[in-house]
Amino acid sequence: MEKENFMRQALKEAQKAYEKEEIPIGVVIVKDGKIIARAHNLKEIKNDTTEHAEIRAIKKASRKLDSWRLTDCEMYTTLEPCPMCAGAIIQARIKKVYIGTLDEKTGACGSVLNLLKDYKFNHTVEIEYGVLEDQCRDILKDFFKLLRQKK
Repeated sequence: MEKENFMRQALKEAQKAYEKEEIPIGVVIVKDGKIIARAHNLKEIKNDTTEHAEIRAIKKASRKLDSWRLTDCEMYTTLEPCPMCAGAIIQARIKKVYIGTLDEKTGACGSVLNLLKDYKFNHTVEIEYGVLEDQCRDILKDFFKLLRQKK
């Protein structure tokens, strides 16, 4: 299915982050059935809290479309977005977010809170959970297991 293919591309981005010893989260943004932006976390390398995969992908998509409005775009992210990223998704007017696995500690799209649904913002974002959930969860588990072993 198409959504699984797009999530596989997000997983490729997560793998790039993994190889850089960044938390392995990957994102692709799709418009009209084509990927227009790809990104992965670079928070550690850049020493910048805002270098989350979602924010980076939104910036790339905005440059590609020459607009901050991503109204006809869908985001595929391997991990549920945090509050900062959920806010950026709303602000960018992204149509729908496909989430691989939930983040029970900082998730802002259903786990800890749901910025995309529970508040009366001027834009509503559709959400679909569990796309390639096992693979999205496993890359994170493997990463943190490896990190603990290194300590």
